[in-house]
Amino acid sequence: MIFEDTDFRQELLDTENPLDVKLLQTFLKKYDFDFNPEEVDFTMIVYNLNDDIIGTGSLYKNTLKYVVIAPEFRETTAFSIVVTYLTDKGLENYKQCFVYTKPTTAKLFKALGFSLITTAEPIYAVLEFGYKTIKDYQKKLEKLKVKTVTENVAAVVVNCNPFTIGHRYLIEKASKENEIVYLFVVSENLSAFTFEVRWKLIEEGITDLKNVIMLATGPYIVSGAIFPNYFLKNESWNLVSQKQAEIDVNIFTTYIAPILNIKKRYIGSENYCLTTKAYNTAMHKILPENGIKVIEYERISVNGKDNYISASKVREAIKEDKLNEFLNFLPESTKNFLLSAESDSIKAKIKQSTARH
Repeated sequence: MIFEDTDFRQELLDTENPLDVKLLQTFLKKYDFDFNPEEVDFTMIVYNLNDDIIGTGSLYKNTLKYVVIAPEFRETTAFSIVVTYLTDKGLENYKQCFVYTKPTTAKLFKALGFSLITTAEPIYAVLEFGYKTIKDYQKKLEKLKVKTVTENVAAVVVNCNPFTIGHRYLIEKASKENEIVYLFVVSENLSAFTFEVRWKLIEEGITDLKNVIMLATGPYIVSGAIFPNYFLKNESWNLVSQKQAEIDVNIFTTYIAPILNIKKRYIGSENYCLTTKAYNTAMHKILPENGIKVIEYERISVNGKDNYISASKVREAIKEDKLNEFLNFLPESTKNFLLSAESDSIKAKIKQSTARH
């Protein structure tokens, strides 16, 4: 049965109205979604003429979320109404939009102009739409590629929230063991330390490592669009974390490593963050199958075997006004920054925050 647009009514969800939120949560629960209004910027709802919810979609920055149309209306214009509205809103502030969906429904988005990036069966497919695509990111990497005489080319991906001597240790290991190291710094500003500050502290802390090339990850490596679980407050080791990690690693393997001729990926062992542990597991599974060696180094510790260096411990020390007890975790660049007034706003933010990252 085909419906015209006049058979539908659209409105934005009033997140301040608990009754409206509850009605939408009930609708989405039928399709295995746990809707949280705090995880989106806004939500649109489509009703039929009987005022029944028959479709919905939300937007967080430039990522479409919770896009669901009731089965009996999926052959109507309801789907395109939701997706087109959200995409237009996303493109007002960004050059591209992303969407997570099930692989079986990816074709619906492709019909509206979205391009499939990769999948992690059977849960996720990630697609993009906009003025820029992953091909533009590849072209940017191509321009930054350094010619080498060997195939000893490695990659390290770091967030460094903040930069610790543990990060320095891993980067230095890669530097000594390879001709060139591409150091990808997570550019998403969802951490306590901004991208600009993290970049500066790393750059100042590795000036002696001349074969390390720093690169911003953009939206394709450990970003809120591609790998949102990394930034969630409540983490769990589950299939969702595993499959989101696989998405991220698949993108690295398919689109990034071949451009830069990366043959090794260096990682640190994970003792604390279960989501990062899922990421490491995905790398061990996927990268060797694609000709990329995973080199994992044990976290270093100070003043005792079990006192592992961790950026989260540093943030916790800041929160508890115990930073002086953890200064031995930090290279000079980070230490000098945190002991200066320049870091006051970041330290205040950490003290007020409940987020892990």
